[in-house]
Amino acid sequence: MTRKRWMTAAAVLLLVAAAGCLWFCRHYFIGTSSAPVKAKTNADFQIADIKSSVDKDGDGVDDQTDILAGAREYISTNPKYKSQYYNTGYPDDEYGVCTDVVANALRSAGYDLMELVDADIAANPQDYDIEEPDPNIDFRRVRNLDVYFTHTAIPLTTDIYDIDQWQGGDIVVFKKHIGIVSDKRNDDGVSYVIHHSNPFQAAYEEDILEKRDDLTAHYRISE
Repeated sequence: MTRKRWMTAAAVLLLVAAAGCLWFCRHYFIGTSSAPVKAKTNADFQIADIKSSVDKDGDGVDDQTDILAGAREYISTNPKYKSQYYNTGYPDDEYGVCTDVVANALRSAGYDLMELVDADIAANPQDYDIEEPDPNIDFRRVRNLDVYFTHTAIPLTTDIYDIDQWQGGDIVVFKKHIGIVSDKRNDDGVSYVIHHSNPFQAAYEEDILEKRDDLTAHYRISE
């Protein structure tokens, strides 16, 4: 191998190593820090915290609070991003995708989306356009969750600057992504989002609403 080729190969190896190091650091260290450091809260904008009148799982904690706490409990496990099929429905190997944030948050409040979405598909097949329903995966698809929440949840504004209408524990849907609204806000009062979008995501709780142009829906499970 000539000196020039050797140097080129070495440079490529260094770039690959640097990319791998960056991925590892983001995935295993930066990603574990989920809470925004300088974020504001409802109190900073004189917005009252919303409490649901429903306590689905009867644990003494209202749904809105339960869902938010469930989302934080799930991301505290530092799930790694990978999209694949599971016979268990819910991933059982520390991996997950965006829909798993929502499914686990709601499950902690007493809502089993695997069962609920499957039942709604059976009751309203024309709305889902699924040839062969499969409860193990149907509830882990953004499009299906959006249809389900259209049937069962309370639709809210998609105007992110109508800040008092956004509360921690709400659900936010994008064209191909979904997350749980955080109770943290940026300096303009726009809510952060608890989500899981890719292996290189810097943190699970981020200020992304002003950075995206594909927001399609905003829901609340119960009043």
